[in-house]
Amino acid sequence: MEHSVWKRLMWLVILWGGSVLALAAVGMFFRVLMAAAGFKAH
Repeated sequence: MEHSVWKRLMWLVILWGGSVLALAAVGMFFRVLMAAAGFKAH
């Protein structure tokens, strides 16, 4: 019982971390795309 709780918790952390990294990658991609189009961030 204890092992399955830790396993689920680890999967939750892995999926959360993966989604955060994916969002960061998409954000950087759009920033590069905007810079290439001539828009400035600031």
